[in-house]
Amino acid sequence: MNDYHSKPWLASYSEGVPYEIESQKQTLVDMIDESVDAYGRAVALEFFGAETTYRELGDQIARAAEGLRRVGVTAGDRVAIVLPNCPQHVVAFYAVLRLGAIVVEHNPLYTARELRHQFEDHGARVAIVWDKAYDTVAAFPDDIRLDRMISVDLTSELPLGKRIALRLPVPQARKARAAITARPTSRRVYGWNRLLDGRRLSRRHARPAGTDIALLQYTSGTTGTPKGAILTHTNLRSNAAQGRAWVPGLTPGKENFYGVLPLFHAYGLTLCLTFAMSIGARLVLFPRFDVDLVLAAARTTPPTFLPAVPPIYEQLATAAEKRRFDLSSIRFAISGAMGLPVATVEHWELVTGGLLVEGYGMTEASPIALGNPIGPTRQPGTVGVPFPSTEIRVVDPADPSIDREDGAPGELLVRGPQVFQGYWRNPEETQNTLLPDGWLRTGDIVTVAEDGFVTVVDRVKELIITGGFNVSPSEVEQTLLAHEDVVAAAVVGLPHQSGGEQVAAAVVLREGARLDVLELKAYCRANLAGYKVPKRIVQLDDLPKSLIGKVVRREVRDALLDGE
Repeated sequence: MNDYHSKPWLASYSEGVPYEIESQKQTLVDMIDESVDAYGRAVALEFFGAETTYRELGDQIARAAEGLRRVGVTAGDRVAIVLPNCPQHVVAFYAVLRLGAIVVEHNPLYTARELRHQFEDHGARVAIVWDKAYDTVAAFPDDIRLDRMISVDLTSELPLGKRIALRLPVPQARKARAAITARPTSRRVYGWNRLLDGRRLSRRHARPAGTDIALLQYTSGTTGTPKGAILTHTNLRSNAAQGRAWVPGLTPGKENFYGVLPLFHAYGLTLCLTFAMSIGARLVLFPRFDVDLVLAAARTTPPTFLPAVPPIYEQLATAAEKRRFDLSSIRFAISGAMGLPVATVEHWELVTGGLLVEGYGMTEASPIALGNPIGPTRQPGTVGVPFPSTEIRVVDPADPSIDREDGAPGELLVRGPQVFQGYWRNPEETQNTLLPDGWLRTGDIVTVAEDGFVTVVDRVKELIITGGFNVSPSEVEQTLLAHEDVVAAAVVGLPHQSGGEQVAAAVVLREGARLDVLELKAYCRANLAGYKVPKRIVQLDDLPKSLIGKVVRREVRDALLDGE
């Protein structure tokens, strides 16, 4: 019997969406094997026109798994993946899991300092690395010892014609080649093709269990320095099953998913690496989002399902209008990772005729926990209602044991099969975030309407969400403070017209120093990924502080908004 009193949102579920999903006891390895068996001849991956069938994908996974076994990977080992979106990324992900090992995803555009912190934390001995990032990882100091680095050349997966074009001795070809590949300086490089050049992994080789760790996904969580969120096979497979249940209009084996979100991000990983593969979809991969690349691919392989972030929808809708390009094949679009402006929804749906709905999640929830129904009951401007098999509570942020009255703002708690197991080697932060009875503290302040729809109104945490990525203010502040002219810094997020935020910094300079914004941004860019670099830097005589001397970021933010 359905309890509409305690779970009023069930009445808003779209037709065909179950209230609960089946318990997911099998692993992601079982899931990809099922898809290989069921959709063997169908195209699994498309990369600049080159196609890989599910049968070919299964063969490559088995060969890569055997190659990893040969270089010493065993169950429980962490294997770092430092790759953009490409076919090798998909193969590597499932090959690592097939051995019972643990995937650790990394942004390949991170600086050496950013990557080093994560490698120090997870202790991986084997890394599968984009050749453009190879030298960065290879330059780690001796205290980070890797037994094997495997270099991946993205051009090897391009169609023959494109590979030939990249070799042409003309400036345009050289520029295009430099953007996608680079030759590592090391003379002894173990290449990806060598990993696959051999036998398939024996079917008798031991398999992981659903409760085994599948992934360490680094996130700033609700506070501070990035931490490794522990996600099991059951966590990730449950979230894929929840996503599948949420969109009953999808046809297994017939859909075209566009992988414009990075697979190393929890959002892109679940929607593309697991959800898409679970229904035998064709996953069209893009190393980075580019309007021209997406529209070019759409001419031959029209997308039917597009997970993305608001700026991508706005750019595509605008380009389609100007070029009179037909995007009506995209029946379903799900936005996440940042706030979705109602104006963007209206623009997108006017141009495409398809539905665009907003969801809510965090890495610690694999990542999706709530979503707007894909149908007439959706409510733009809200983040929707809980996914199947997901519960929510709204509590006092100072004491999560105290529930808020109906309609009153409070911190959102989430519980369900997708909720993570804790932070890697960080029991203190685990205890602060994951309550003993399985409730996940999100750090977001929300209100819940009578019909169960959730609206995010504020954040307990001070993370900045820009372009769908989390930025820790503390990390950016530490980088600024390392500059010889900066004696104090405060980093905050300011509202951006895209619906997300932009990173802004207030700095106090040493006596006699003058603010050179361009130089300071260049300094940050050398030590931080591009999306973390402050877009705005202002100089203050002093920073507002609390009675105990802590910088009050809220007051800094207010001052910047007021133009002071």
